[in-house]
Amino acid sequence: MHSRSLLSPLARAALLLALLLATAPAMAWGRLGHRLVAQLAWDGMTPAARAAALDLLQDEPDPSLAGVANWADELRANDPGLGRRSASWHYVNLAEDGCHYDVARDCPRGNCVVAAIEAQAAILADPARPREDRVKALKFVVHFVGDVHQPLHAGFAHDKGGNTVQVNLDGRGSNLHALWDSGLLEQAGRDEAQWLEHLRGLPLRQGAGLGPSDWAEASCRIVRSPGFYPGRAKIDEEYGLQWSATASRQLRLGGEHLARVLNGALGG
Repeated sequence: MHSRSLLSPLARAALLLALLLATAPAMAWGRLGHRLVAQLAWDGMTPAARAAALDLLQDEPDPSLAGVANWADELRANDPGLGRRSASWHYVNLAEDGCHYDVARDCPRGNCVVAAIEAQAAILADPARPREDRVKALKFVVHFVGDVHQPLHAGFAHDKGGNTVQVNLDGRGSNLHALWDSGLLEQAGRDEAQWLEHLRGLPLRQGAGLGPSDWAEASCRIVRSPGFYPGRAKIDEEYGLQWSATASRQLRLGGEHLARVLNGALGG
């Protein structure tokens, strides 16, 4: 568990409040979190997988995993048609069913994050597919593996992954999903480089046999943990201090698992 920020309690609370109020419609981890997962994945990729990824990304404005990590969330503005078609690929609702993934029940027609990771990884791994399809698949995989490690992307359907759970700090409102997307990360007072240093210091956690459905079930179990849902709408910085280690661990796992997917798909 990381140490408390050097910011004063008042300053930390004010920073968290600002982030809660500024958060747009919820997207897993926000821009910072997705970039962190991508950079952690790069650390664990083989030279062959890195070379293949760079080749696919060479025409991107920022030809790096971190540079495309938020592409899938930006589709709603940049490519509304694809954004609508892929909207359900960012999450899977498991919490009502005890966090057990059942493909027929939870992922009809492949429209959930578990199936999306599997499908896009298969496209990425197929050299016979058009280059454009493989580039899109790489960008989807980078994003969706991050998504599945944000606990509320495998949570309850009835509250839309915490989006309808209102939280209140110092008289101003937001929602639980927004808090997990960005608020917990920003509360720590770290910039991107400091976050990377912190996360790289955490141990690798899980075995090689696990896949997207296991990651979703693990995220769901966090959602169902005691205290994850605040007991009242009015919260303070203590909630963030309590759950920051969990958020850090999920980011670390996201990077580890993304590296594994990309190594497998790109010949690593």
